[in-house]
Amino acid sequence: MVKLHPSIDNGFGAASPDFAGGTLTCKCASNPVTVKIKSQVAHNHACGCTKCWKPEGAIFSQIAVVGRDAVEVVSGADKLEVVDPNAAIQRHACKDCGVHMYGRIENTGHPFYGLDFVHTELSTESGWSPPEFAAFVSSVIESGVNPESMGEIRARLVELGLQPYDALSPPLMDAIATHVAKASGALPS
Repeated sequence: MVKLHPSIDNGFGAASPDFAGGTLTCKCASNPVTVKIKSQVAHNHACGCTKCWKPEGAIFSQIAVVGRDAVEVVSGADKLEVVDPNAAIQRHACKDCGVHMYGRIENTGHPFYGLDFVHTELSTESGWSPPEFAAFVSSVIESGVNPESMGEIRARLVELGLQPYDALSPPLMDAIATHVAKASGALPS
């Protein structure tokens, strides 16, 4: 059986209906960066892109979104740096262990402005929204995965209930298209 991600490989639990967030902690043994997430996350998914942080040996990352006002760095802020200042998502990573603590979109014209990207597997709390789909699946090839493994990878994702897409899920692609249409005047704001 192909291994995708340690938090996904053995299945995952359901979201707790009253879950109100938790704390994400980097992998540093001492003086870790901690980020408080003050709400439940949405659109949790397995991501095959080459930009997202992945645990050692994982083919996919696991990433979700939350409102930027629900994200608060509570310790270790001085250890954070933006991985790629030219990227649409400004991924704030720990300088010591390399773990991405949150990704923020600063461009107010971006369809996902106001949302931060977080890795719920960095939390010890249970009750987070589980992964719902897999995005950018073909992109795992760009990180060195053998293209001949893609059938097995997609079959495993489907077995886990994670519909594989080579972009984002249809509702998220619709959100992007709606944003673009409103910005261009094709749809009313």
